[in-house]
Amino acid sequence: MDGHAGRLAGKVALITGAASGIGRATAALFHEQGAKVAATDRNEAGLKTLGSDADLALAQDVTDEARWRAVVDAVVAAFGRLDILVNSAGVAVLGNIETTTLEDWRRVNAINADGTFLGCREAVRAMKETGGSIVNLSSVAGIIGDGSSLAYCASKGAVRLLTKSAALHCARAGYNIRVNSVHPSFAETPMVLEGIARAKDPERIRAGLMRAAPMGRMGKAEEVASMILFLASDESSFTTGAEFMVDGGLTAQ
Repeated sequence: MDGHAGRLAGKVALITGAASGIGRATAALFHEQGAKVAATDRNEAGLKTLGSDADLALAQDVTDEARWRAVVDAVVAAFGRLDILVNSAGVAVLGNIETTTLEDWRRVNAINADGTFLGCREAVRAMKETGGSIVNLSSVAGIIGDGSSLAYCASKGAVRLLTKSAALHCARAGYNIRVNSVHPSFAETPMVLEGIARAKDPERIRAGLMRAAPMGRMGKAEEVASMILFLASDESSFTTGAEFMVDGGLTAQ
């Protein structure tokens, strides 16, 4: 542990999409910082490799409303409370306004937008008496457009304003539940790396992604996890309904 050890001591966190990428990095960091971590993912084999970084591992399809209630109830049953939800599960499908199929549109929005909505709603149910922090993973694609990622942009834009609406409701209701969104650019996660590998010219795509940020490189999942940690912790106790870029300056242009 570093000098900031225990920033989440005594807290219980639920992290979706925890088998890989940003969710996985967040689970490891939260565990290091003293939280009890409940990790969920559709990828059950990936969950098993989390080892001690997950105190509880549960299979979850975030588009399944009944499963959301069961997962949150299981976390509260196991640890007595829920303090933090990180909605990290997400998918991306390339396609523009001409090529995107309705099937792709619905799948991306079901996981990214519906899944986040269901998670927020269940977390509020569990947290309204005790307070807590919800961190939703949006994207720079929820702030600025990308011509080749229509469904992804729409879904991440939905997450951005869903976050603000939920934050306002919770604040005005006196729940002491904070809701914020994190907006990474291209980070070196399996989702992004697989996209590069599938491209006709992977090296050209990788170089383009590195150039996209003024800092001249792609982000790391751990750098996004550090922002999530700040928002999950009591250090951000007067921060709600806000959006945080982790993008190397991309959206500042």
